[in-house]
Amino acid sequence: MGRIELVEKVVVAPEQPTPCKRMFLSNIDLSLVVYQDSASFFDPPSSQMSFNEICSKLYSALSKMLVHYDFMAGRLVPSLEENHRFEIDCNGAGIVVVAARTERKLSEFGVISAPNPELRELVVFLDAEGEHVTDLKEKPLVSLQLTQFGCGSLALASHYNHCTLDGIAVRDFEVNLAALTRGNDLIIVPNADRKLLRARNPPKINHPHFEYSKSTGIQNLFTVRGTSGINVRQSVTENQIHLLYLSPQRISSFKMKALKDNNLKNISTFQVVAAKIWKARSIATKMAEDKVSTMLFPVDVRKRVVPELPDQFAGNALVPGFARATVRELQELEDACHIRKVQEGIERLDDEYIKSGIDWLEVNRGAPCRDYSFSLVSWWRLGLEEQLFAWGRLKCATPLAVKPGLVMLLPGPQDQGGLSICLDLPEDQMQEFSRIMLEI
Repeated sequence: MGRIELVEKVVVAPEQPTPCKRMFLSNIDLSLVVYQDSASFFDPPSSQMSFNEICSKLYSALSKMLVHYDFMAGRLVPSLEENHRFEIDCNGAGIVVVAARTERKLSEFGVISAPNPELRELVVFLDAEGEHVTDLKEKPLVSLQLTQFGCGSLALASHYNHCTLDGIAVRDFEVNLAALTRGNDLIIVPNADRKLLRARNPPKINHPHFEYSKSTGIQNLFTVRGTSGINVRQSVTENQIHLLYLSPQRISSFKMKALKDNNLKNISTFQVVAAKIWKARSIATKMAEDKVSTMLFPVDVRKRVVPELPDQFAGNALVPGFARATVRELQELEDACHIRKVQEGIERLDDEYIKSGIDWLEVNRGAPCRDYSFSLVSWWRLGLEEQLFAWGRLKCATPLAVKPGLVMLLPGPQDQGGLSICLDLPEDQMQEFSRIMLEI
């Protein structure tokens, strides 16, 4: 009793025929060939819209969407022109959409603003249980599960391959999907031309790229390198997820302390919190003092490359900025020094550095750095919670899992502001992490 029950499972294809073509994937896309799970939550519809009507509106909107996002209805396949490289076969195979119901109320699933094991049920019909190796040629790039709870609330969960879209492009996708469910036209016409981020020929690597490691063909902290000669090995580790809330007042205190150093100006919430997380996690995980700790954080380069990418770019244009220092430096130097390193990690990403990094990936077939490193990803200002669908306003969006080596910044509790730090650490390390983080 109370289990989630399958109502139907359908394949949604583009509403009208789309051109059969192969789509080039950039080296940034190919460093992100990994599936991500997230969920969006809605209050019970204020209108008398039935679940069948909601499903019909979703299927219809997706079918229209896939005419413009035809690559998302395709499949990952080995490139015809280059060995050891993926591209997307835009073959109109479609995406999988599941409708499901449960008698349980949404409140019985625990906190919905951050990952928790209960929420994995929201993709229960999308994950291939017990399947550790997947042939990507057979796997949809996107699968969705719409679940109705006993209280009438709804969850729309997604299982999508990150090589298709980054967080900003996902936000645009949701804007479009919401509009189409309401019967409106597409708001943002996507431009999915990844050749805008193609490596130079010949490659020109003009910088050391500490943000990347050479590929070894195994899963790293965050991604699997997109090469066609391997299957993707799914993670089966159950993580112990922790949340640490930072109030607006505490964040202000961090900033005030840092600004006492006259060398710092215009520091952002992200910069000051990122610097604290870098120090706290590196120490809490008991890294040796002489080891170099690297923190990676995605930076949007749409307006940093020359020529700039179009506003409606639908692909991956978030590249890893980084900060690195020895653990001893993180222990001994002032917080202002660590904040400055985070700022430098953002500032170094000019057109030449970005293109040098793309060329580095071309030569080395690498992935984001895995040596004494972790990735810090911010969800708390993506604006995913602002969309109005036919059945109601999206009230909360959250990732469903946090992999080892990944730290996420999520919105704080509703109406409280601030932010929540979400990460996977053993209990004793989490206690030390929290102690260091909360020091003013």
